[in-house]
Amino acid sequence: MKHQQRTQRDLTRLNAIVLGCLVGLFAGIVVSTFRLIIEHLLSLVQAAYGWLGQHPWGLVPWAILLVLMALMIGHWVKQTPMIKGSGIPQIEGQLAGELDYAWWPVLWKKFVSGILGIGSGLFLGREGPSIQLGGTVAQGLADRLGFSGSRRRLMIASGASAGLSAAFNAPIAATLFILEEVYHNFSTLVWLTSLTSAVVANFVSNEIFGLTPVLHIVYRQALPLKYYGLLLLLGIGLGGLGYGYQWVTLRVGQWYGRLTWLPRQFDGIIPFLLVIPVGLWWPITFLGGGNQLIVQFAQQTPLLVPLIGYFILRFVFSTISYGSGLPGGIFLPILTLGALLGAIGARCFVAVGWLPTMYVANFMIYAMAGYFAGISKAPFTAILLITEMVGTLQHLMPLAVVAIVAYITVDVLGGAPIYEAMLQQMVVPAKAQSDGPTDQLEFPVNEGAGLAGRQVRDLAWPPDTLLVGIRRGERQVIPNGDTILRAGDTLLIFTYQHNRAFVRQQLTHLNDSSTQPSD
Repeated sequence: MKHQQRTQRDLTRLNAIVLGCLVGLFAGIVVSTFRLIIEHLLSLVQAAYGWLGQHPWGLVPWAILLVLMALMIGHWVKQTPMIKGSGIPQIEGQLAGELDYAWWPVLWKKFVSGILGIGSGLFLGREGPSIQLGGTVAQGLADRLGFSGSRRRLMIASGASAGLSAAFNAPIAATLFILEEVYHNFSTLVWLTSLTSAVVANFVSNEIFGLTPVLHIVYRQALPLKYYGLLLLLGIGLGGLGYGYQWVTLRVGQWYGRLTWLPRQFDGIIPFLLVIPVGLWWPITFLGGGNQLIVQFAQQTPLLVPLIGYFILRFVFSTISYGSGLPGGIFLPILTLGALLGAIGARCFVAVGWLPTMYVANFMIYAMAGYFAGISKAPFTAILLITEMVGTLQHLMPLAVVAIVAYITVDVLGGAPIYEAMLQQMVVPAKAQSDGPTDQLEFPVNEGAGLAGRQVRDLAWPPDTLLVGIRRGERQVIPNGDTILRAGDTLLIFTYQHNRAFVRQQLTHLNDSSTQPSD
């Protein structure tokens, strides 16, 4: 009997790898195609702005073309609201059971509208849409295979991981981002399937784009320890400005709502028109998400005053672009803003004689991780992501220092993870559902949480739920009324499939409001 159980467990994990390969292949093809078309379209748009600079009479038909694209995308957004914005909150909401959508309309509309918006030069990133495209492809495969419940969520998570991996050529960071920030689930099947799909998608992407890292930054040498004190100042500054970015990004949609003369689905007309002067002045450096800017400024960094102006321009226009609801993400724009802040901080340190000029590129690398870690509150992902994107391991220690300091700074200021906050803006309080097929909900008990240290019998569990198990490390505990919940546990709860959102919200409230027993 033990031998049979061990064989079944091995087959379960083998099946997870097979599913991961299948999802990674299809998601890698879709997202790599998405990325390739955007790059070619952006090159054409840059050339078009160069031509328009010499032939101003073409600006009027060009503006009309952009408005028509904005109207078409706005019509699609009204038909299918789930294509709006980044796409990461939508995937996170699916995995949490707080929202769902039909996969095919989202897939093709997000694909086409994302290409048109990002490829037109707007300050939007391809990474968020790539995550949603990967997850949506996996959702389609799950529907074709007849999967539901936990197996469907497993495939969606692996598809999201594959999407980010294909977008950035960063399979390890992509897997960790899904586990740390999107799914909040570190079970063996989840990370195994997600990692497999990310690696396969990365193979597909490498076949198309080559092995050169996305942000291949050439620097002279690693930062000496005597300059590490400056990293603390950099991290604090990044955390404060990261909190400001969160505050603006989460409210810019409300500011658009005050434009009563423009229907909300057509807010995209504004950034489509505002990008025209940007394209005329800086067609090569500034159009798009910003990876060209990062590489160019790392090789030849401008002086302090122009850097500040560039940061203000990208900060304002990236929030205007995202707040309009156009399909596009903030992932790469955040990294671009972080790189600019790193260059600004390094130039300030150079001006006062605290840092040699040769380390400016280093500070750009560190600041990308710090700014992303503070805004997303995912420091592990930030460290690994920049490591894989830059293509070197020599920055791990300074990356960790800046990421931790920026993370703590945002936390002290009261900032929340940006994608989780976006999801909360999208969902409404769920109602209890007492019918339909049953499903399993996994809920983590974190260190310092209200559930930790409490007995099962002392908690007011949501209706129509049954605690069937507690995953504690590699073993599973069968609970009873006397069982004490511990930090690090994962609660396995049975409920109705359509009741998962209500149960999760109730458990989150219970976790926040419970008081821990005194020692």
